[in-house]
Amino acid sequence: MMLGTKCRILAVIIACLSSSQVIADTSSDYDTAIKLAELLRSGRDVISSHQALINDPDTADKGLDGEALVRQVRAVFELRAGETFELEGASPRDRALLDAMTEAMRRTVDAHQDDINRPGVGFKGFIPAVFARLTNEEFAAIAGEDARVRVTAPPELIRNRKSRPDPWELEVIETQLRDPAWPAGEAYTARVDVDGRPAFRMMLPEYYRESCLQCHGGPAGSTDITGYPKEGATVGDLAGIISITIFR
Repeated sequence: MMLGTKCRILAVIIACLSSSQVIADTSSDYDTAIKLAELLRSGRDVISSHQALINDPDTADKGLDGEALVRQVRAVFELRAGETFELEGASPRDRALLDAMTEAMRRTVDAHQDDINRPGVGFKGFIPAVFARLTNEEFAAIAGEDARVRVTAPPELIRNRKSRPDPWELEVIETQLRDPAWPAGEAYTARVDVDGRPAFRMMLPEYYRESCLQCHGGPAGSTDITGYPKEGATVGDLAGIISITIFR
């Protein structure tokens, strides 16, 4: 779903998980969270589009360093967002968060050049999900106490323990995002306290696409290329959630 559509369809979601949680309306925090999510998605898609190249054992220099990745991410982001990457009008703080995500992607790819370019080896394990997790960890180091970005999922779909949902995320997944009445692709947002600090939180659901089923489709229980058992998913099933926290 395009960014502009998301912004139009989300005005106010009336719901709460506890008396301390208030749904936030469209705001600069929401806009920044959506852009952070779109940047991460754009990066994953670029990595996905290069899987055949990354896993080519006969090509030593893939030409996919951090700078090359960022150029392509910017192009994908601008196509999706319908605006230039410079994001005119963004506050200095929000601009810094978006720059931190871009820099995190750059550092992640540069740090794994030996793996990406390793000759004589086919599957490198540098798949979109791994790229996203490593990028989010790098983002945390750059953004510090200003924001957090992670990808989580329903517990039975978690393949890496670092991605397990926290109690708030789990409650949102079970009571909101898994509700058949929940509009597909719509974000859940709330103002909550996190570690004793006021914060804006967003949970943006994602769903399996055809390209995901190579690793997550059927037959359930069979082993995929990464060595994990497949989930037996079908196109459109809830696959994961981009969870973003912006502190105020």
